[in-house]
Amino acid sequence: MSSLQGYVDHRVLLVLQDGRSIVGVLAGFDQKANVVLSDSKERVYSLEEGVEEIPLGLYLVKGDMIVLIGEIDDAVDSSVDLSTIRAEPIPPIRY
Repeated sequence: MSSLQGYVDHRVLLVLQDGRSIVGVLAGFDQKANVVLSDSKERVYSLEEGVEEIPLGLYLVKGDMIVLIGEIDDAVDSSVDLSTIRAEPIPPIRY
C-alpha cells in the first residue's frame, strides 16, 4: 500500500474489474486501497469511433474494483491524438 504514496498528485490510469479505464490525478488513498481521483475522465474505447473521454470530476473508486494503477507520462499522453486510436473495450473480469 505504501507504494501508492509516490503516485499522490500525479496523473494515473486505473483499469477496473468491469473493464473501465479512468484517468485522473491521485488525490488520496486509504488502507483498503480505495482511491480518490481529481480531474478524472473515463476513456471509452471503440473500434469505430476512437477513444471518447467522459469527464467525471472528483471520483472515488473502491479498492476491490481496481485491477491496475499506473502513472501516466503527461508529455506522452498529451502528444497522442486519442481520436485516431481504435481498440476493443476491455471485457469485464468474470470470476
